[in-house]
Amino acid sequence: MPRWRTCTSKQFHWTSPIAQGLLLCILTFGVILPICCHRLLYSYYFLKTVYLDSLSDAALQESYDRGQEALRFWEAAASTKSLKDPLETIAKKPDLLVTIVTTRRGEGRDYHYLLQVAQQLQSLLKACGDKPCAEVMLCDVESGHALNEDALLLEKQFLVVRRSPDERWQSRDVANIFEKEKRDYVYCLRKGWDLMKPRNVVVLEDDAYPLTDFFPAVKNLLSRRFALDTLYIKLYHPERLQRYWNPEPYRILEWIGLGLFWATIILLFLSHYTPLSFTFSPPHFLFLALYVMAVAELAGRHYLLEIRRVSPQLYAVCPATECCTPAMLYPGNASIRVAEYLDQAACAQGNAKDMVLYKIARSRPGEKAHSVEPNLIKHIGAYSSVRTNHVPPRLI
Repeated sequence: MPRWRTCTSKQFHWTSPIAQGLLLCILTFGVILPICCHRLLYSYYFLKTVYLDSLSDAALQESYDRGQEALRFWEAAASTKSLKDPLETIAKKPDLLVTIVTTRRGEGRDYHYLLQVAQQLQSLLKACGDKPCAEVMLCDVESGHALNEDALLLEKQFLVVRRSPDERWQSRDVANIFEKEKRDYVYCLRKGWDLMKPRNVVVLEDDAYPLTDFFPAVKNLLSRRFALDTLYIKLYHPERLQRYWNPEPYRILEWIGLGLFWATIILLFLSHYTPLSFTFSPPHFLFLALYVMAVAELAGRHYLLEIRRVSPQLYAVCPATECCTPAMLYPGNASIRVAEYLDQAACAQGNAKDMVLYKIARSRPGEKAHSVEPNLIKHIGAYSSVRTNHVPPRLI
């Protein structure tokens, strides 16, 4: 038999590491992951043409049902007489103020995003016990002739602030919708500070639905030392942008670290408890590290991040990314600094307030910005009040 055939037969015999590694890759990437991940929305194996429409329709229906239930809940609450004005019950200088920025939506009004968010917040606040986790303020920035019916419905339950007629008149001439969005945001930041002087501020857009671990995670973030020197902490980043393969350097380091860690664990296991031919050699270690990295990326980093919900202490804090701002935490008096910074900037398409904030944090000496993973809110707004909506809305 020729020498090359002898070498090839040895290398690809089923007991050789090369043959075993090849078989492992075929089974993992060609069989196991496609079977397990083809319905996972943020996996590379997701069958978009097969499942996207049905998953999107199911999410829309779930949001609609939740919105209608919230509408009935708040209508029942509004029918009861309130003994005190909400402004009288608000605590001055609370540890945390949650400000919800809301406006009347042209599309998707039947989903009642604001009512969903308010109901969830009230439920989470009740779970805090005798000492409230936060005070809640609704900032209604509707400037048109039509009223924001959902905000009106909540007036007996929460403090609702609006611009005066003179303020609306002064802000009528706005260059574009992105500049208006920024000015509305600045108004809400300043109004919350002027009324309550909170120690910390969370600003939610009215379609940012807080998850059950929202307040424990925020409390834990504020207890960490880095929060003292932070301009803002993003509480949400789009799931579709959470992959390892992206321009964020810290994720590449995390990805490599994940591969090295699990390659070590797997080699320890294989070398002691299986008949496989893997040993603690550099080629085998490198192969398994790359194997783990590929599995993590293809299955979806988003699903690995969800494991961190076991405890608020496990939430990861990393440098902030550009997009997006539906949920932001401003420690200390950072909300006022942000309002001043935004006042000095002009927003337009391609330079919305999220981009402006990101540039400020990178360019201003001493200012830092962070992001928390996994997300603390679920973005339920299928219909945007700022951008053109896809018809029908889709999850990705």
